Amino acid sequence: MAHPKLILAINAGSSSVKVSVYKSPSPNSPPTQLAEVQISGLTAPPAKLDYKRGTTTVSKDQELKDINGQESAFNHILDQLTSDKALPEICSRDSITHACHRVVHGGDAPKPHVIDSDTYHRLEELMDLAPLHNKSALDIVKACTKALPKATNVAYFDSSFHQSMPKAIRTYPIDPEIAKKNGLRKYGFHGLSYAFITRSVAEYLGKKPEETSIIALHLGSGASACAVKNGKSLDTSMGLTPLAGLPGATRSGSVDPSLIFHFTHDAGRPSPSSTKEMHISTAEEILNKKSGWKALTGTTDFGRISSSSSPECKLAFDIFIDRILGFVGSYYVKLQGQVDALVFAGGIGEKGASLRSAIVAKCKCLGFEIDEERNGRKVEDVVADIGREGTGRVLVCRTDEQFEMARGCALEQD
Repeated sequence: MAHPKLILAINAGSSSVKVSVYKSPSPNSPPTQLAEVQISGLTAPPAKLDYKRGTTTVSKDQELKDINGQESAFNHILDQLTSDKALPEICSRDSITHACHRVVHGGDAPKPHVIDSDTYHRLEELMDLAPLHNKSALDIVKACTKALPKATNVAYFDSSFHQSMPKAIRTYPIDPEIAKKNGLRKYGFHGLSYAFITRSVAEYLGKKPEETSIIALHLGSGASACAVKNGKSLDTSMGLTPLAGLPGATRSGSVDPSLIFHFTHDAGRPSPSSTKEMHISTAEEILNKKSGWKALTGTTDFGRISSSSSPECKLAFDIFIDRILGFVGSYYVKLQGQVDALVFAGGIGEKGASLRSAIVAKCKCLGFEIDEERNGRKVEDVVADIGREGTGRVLVCRTDEQFEMARGCALEQD
């Protein structure tokens, strides 16, 4: 008989740690969320705590002292959960059976991996490909192993969903021997989100995932696009790293590769952010952390940008639309016009009604039109239809990467 699972779904960024708690009574039943805790501001003290138990907000923007990194933040979250008398499911740390970790770069891994010494070593090797993205996850894995010795740690990779991309799409036209030796190819990211979107949209349309083809846009501070053909990734905008493709809050997105050498003569030198464990070049620092909307407008808040009339904000808004349209058009052709829906997701995709309206208005030639009244409503369901009747489906999906990890863990037979 299968024992109930108490699952932590962990998403660690450079400045925050988010933990969602799920309970799964049996392998055949989807997990139920019990609580969600986030500590933000790790790189800009004081750190702040948000804690929600079920539908009850326990803490909001509570300032914390003596939180100085990933490990102390994670241990504070565990203490918060185990001391909550209204959360009897977690009476001690030993109650937690599984910890799922979102790891951005998994290399060629096609599926999740239980984290053992071999897996951890492989993830350390991938740090060279994703120093800005994998380090936070590895820090939490290390802290979790120490704090929860009885729990099973599982790595869920954002790159796994895109392992189905054809060779001609994932291959760069460079020396093949060097590319193979150094793992230089397109990997793609936001895979947990696209897996959730594909399954949820298929269910909404009354189709099987393997019969569903969509153009999905995960639009947030990090943004990407994905062409899904018959439930599998055909192409995606991000590449070897999350830098390629669409611009973001602080990322440039795709630019002429020679641009950075004209921008600075120090492109290949270590950036001031480099450490013994994390090697970052000045080029990576500039294009990942000092570009995007922040460089153009001075803010990373796309809500402010989209509602502003300043020339700088209007330009950033128009650039984002232009780059998105480039991928929508390309993917529509790659899918040979067999597109079940154009899907918006991510924080901006879910909340940015004006952005959705502007994008869909320019996609009318592809058969998509928006219903402005529907588009103006707050999205309450997992999937909402905002398209005009009789035209191509335009949907909004409230993607949930935490649930996607917990679901995978719950369905997995131990």
